[in-house]
Amino acid sequence: MTTPPTTAREIATAVTNGDISAVEVTRRALDLIAEKDAHIGAFTEVTAKRALVEAEAVDKRRRNGEPLGPLAGVPFGVKNLYDVEGIPTLAGSKINRAHPPATADAVLIQRMTAAGAVLLGALNMGEYAYDFTGENAHYGPARNPLDPTRMSGGSAAAVAAGFVPVSLGSDTNGSIRVPSAFCGLYGLKPTYGRLPRTGSFPFCESLDHLGPFARAAGDLALCYDAVQGTDDRDPVCAKRPVALTVPELAKGADGLRIAVAGGYFRKDAEPDALAAVDRAAEALGTSRVIDIPDSARARASAFLITNAESSAFHLDRLRRQAEDFDPDTRDRFLAGALLPASWYIAAQRFRRQFEEAMHKVFEECDVLLAPSTPMSAPLLGQKTMMLGGREVPLRANIGIFTQPISFIGLPVAAVPVRHAGRMPYGVQVISKPWREDLCLRVASVLEAARLAPTQEKAVGLAWCAAH
Repeated sequence: MTTPPTTAREIATAVTNGDISAVEVTRRALDLIAEKDAHIGAFTEVTAKRALVEAEAVDKRRRNGEPLGPLAGVPFGVKNLYDVEGIPTLAGSKINRAHPPATADAVLIQRMTAAGAVLLGALNMGEYAYDFTGENAHYGPARNPLDPTRMSGGSAAAVAAGFVPVSLGSDTNGSIRVPSAFCGLYGLKPTYGRLPRTGSFPFCESLDHLGPFARAAGDLALCYDAVQGTDDRDPVCAKRPVALTVPELAKGADGLRIAVAGGYFRKDAEPDALAAVDRAAEALGTSRVIDIPDSARARASAFLITNAESSAFHLDRLRRQAEDFDPDTRDRFLAGALLPASWYIAAQRFRRQFEEAMHKVFEECDVLLAPSTPMSAPLLGQKTMMLGGREVPLRANIGIFTQPISFIGLPVAAVPVRHAGRMPYGVQVISKPWREDLCLRVASVLEAARLAPTQEKAVGLAWCAAH
């Protein structure tokens, strides 16, 4: 092949047709990681030996005329809170280094490999997932391949740098949607309970989701379809049948009632962040705006629940090994441990009210558009940001537009919007529960509208070539 395939779909097609071997694809990816990841910091563990064994198994099946999966030979990485057989599950922490290696892969990894994908390793993340920034006191920052002085996150950085076409991450309050926006990627936070979290290290049980990142909307759907299915070991995993989304993409946005989230979601953001949403709305032919009542309260309630549940989970570690935490993470956990129980109860009661209110919103529309973040990717080490004319702490406020949606577990596709010569922004494409297909259909339409052309998947590859 003169031009190596780069998207997951291209790789799987080329491997299936015998145009390239899975081993060749894997070696190229491993060589690129070995050469360039020191500049990025996306991986904390590269599983090269395993990857080559998996790739050879794919090639052997092809030589034997056996059917290959939809992700045949596709390299991927996983946030290091996923169990990977044979290595400790770090969850971004120093403390977990002493844990024994995982004895089995997380369920979503098992499903990816069953579909033919090849695992290249574990990806950097904020300590215990309490972070949007990709900065880690123990393992260094995951840098943004579009501008390595800026924030990212390992799962996004690995895809944006061209190391892998898809990766798996987690999203509690926005950790798929925010890095997707920062790095110009597509991401999917499915409905709460849609994908099993079996074999992943928890952050906040009642808000945790797992999902994929990709450089193309079609790859996002391909990856999501491969990992669907119930699992009884995750008590909140819904017993719903697989609902494939790839066949639905061709339907586009025809017949969908699409609106822009107003009110709270139109305040306190950089003009370019709001302009990104407006460009998406124009491409979809909608000017309708729907106010989402009590969004600020939903965001505050999500914050309280996150702090209370995560601090309770880590309380024993805080008592025994407080000095081994990143001080910033430790202080947030300690603050959560001091929250009055009445506040947590009030937040959970309001959760049901907000869910009912949003059900009424989705009687009026099928899809909502909202900004993913109030700004483009901040600089590494940046501690504050301007929000509505006020200087506020950065980490606590990056997720102001993602938290209200996580609060009630709605499905969201993150779609990148690029500005010439500037960092990208992200648009959340939100729908009612279990309608990931609608989110992905709209994401595919926006990709076709060239708000962030698929060709721009090569930006990260070009950065690697230049460095």
